[in-house]
Amino acid sequence: MATGNSELPQLHPIKGFKLGTTSAGIKTPGRPDLVIMEVSEGSSVAALFTKNAFCAAPVTVCKQRLSRCRPRYLVTNTGNANAGTGEQGLLDATLTCSNLAALAGVDIDTILPFSTGVIGEPLPMDRLLGGLPGAFENLCESGWAQAAEGILTTDTRAKGSSVRFGDNTPITITGIAKGSGMIKPNMATMLAYIATDAALDDELLHLALTLATEKSFNRITVDSDTSTNDSVVLIATGASGVSIDETSFDNFVEHLCKVFTDLAQSIIRDGEGATKFVSVVIESAASQAEALQVAYTIAESPLVKTALSASDPNWGRILAAIGRSGVTDLDVNEVQLLLNSVLIADHGARASTYSEEAGKAAMQPEDIEIRVRLNRGSISETVWTTDLTNEYVRINAEYRT
Repeated sequence: MATGNSELPQLHPIKGFKLGTTSAGIKTPGRPDLVIMEVSEGSSVAALFTKNAFCAAPVTVCKQRLSRCRPRYLVTNTGNANAGTGEQGLLDATLTCSNLAALAGVDIDTILPFSTGVIGEPLPMDRLLGGLPGAFENLCESGWAQAAEGILTTDTRAKGSSVRFGDNTPITITGIAKGSGMIKPNMATMLAYIATDAALDDELLHLALTLATEKSFNRITVDSDTSTNDSVVLIATGASGVSIDETSFDNFVEHLCKVFTDLAQSIIRDGEGATKFVSVVIESAASQAEALQVAYTIAESPLVKTALSASDPNWGRILAAIGRSGVTDLDVNEVQLLLNSVLIADHGARASTYSEEAGKAAMQPEDIEIRVRLNRGSISETVWTTDLTNEYVRINAEYRT
């Protein structure tokens, strides 16, 4: 179950960045599950990771290596998160990197490992290591679509976005992501890899990554659970010959945000068991923190999400969520609530123009907008979420069986 268009868009190659995918049989025989990415020498790399204290072994290894060297290869396995695996997990992540370093003829510190899948189980190292040569042999600049498939877990579709902009010498940005459940990122998303052929120094690249992540991956929630493995990586190869500086930075970030937002929304559209794509828009808040506080309280309410699943305009549940969101000195008589442009509640009660028929009609589409006007200030924020269905429960109840 998913919403919206399931077709993967055209993913433009990035000169200086290659991807190779294979099936190592880590969890499901024959399914693509191992991806290697090659970063050309001299490229800049920035990354953000989960803030979950039980972060996976590969997250720990990545953080250590990024602080001391420029990465040349990224290796991702699915089917097993290598999280909650203690010292053995660190050893397995290191052994994976060691074997890839030997294949590529590079220093082990230039390899970054990533994993996603079931938490608490040891990696099947014989299968993983056995798959590395095949993925390495498949490295090519046109390998985006195959890699988008190779990083999936409970996802029902591959997720990608790509833009080209600029008149004389175009700049390209291309990215892929995976994620369907255990989604409420904190500085990142499940797994996302974005590359550009523009040149950015390390400081500007990290700033661009932070700004784009904040407006995209940090505005989504399926189930309010932050993963142990969340990682987002941004690579700038500089192969286009176009350098981004302070004068061109804002334009670059605008296009980068387009790719990031496409990927973030694709994750929500493919949320586990989702039948609705829901935008929670908070307007006229007193601060950004307040707007996000209200938005996430609505977006993560099981009562609101189950009403969305039933296409039931049970607006009392939304009002209750607003009321318990913790906004200081909230004047409920100033709050207005709209569902897909239908004014539902006004002045603390049902709007005089509202009818149940109009509410039911507003809840029928796949795409639902919940718009709340707090009328306390000038700040607006949007969070994207899903409904909560029986299918979500089934997927997660049967995840390990």
